[in-house]
Amino acid sequence: MKNINFVVTVEELKLLSSLASDQLFRRQYIDPKMPGYKGSPEDLDLGKAIVARMRSLSDENRTNTPMVAQSAPSKERRIV
Repeated sequence: MKNINFVVTVEELKLLSSLASDQLFRRQYIDPKMPGYKGSPEDLDLGKAIVARMRSLSDENRTNTPMVAQSAPSKERRIV
């Protein structure tokens, strides 16, 4: 598996984790009710793990960084 690195701000990371969480909710509870739906429990589990990692990174930064620095647009975090 190849790793990809890209730089996002803490605010962008929070937004991405929120959007991904919403999509996981849809895949878990709404999509199965659609005719012809074929889900993948493995993808759902992987998605949940990724969201947990993203939230962990954003929470980690929130607790280790003063609020003024956290909201600064230049504050970036690398995701591995």
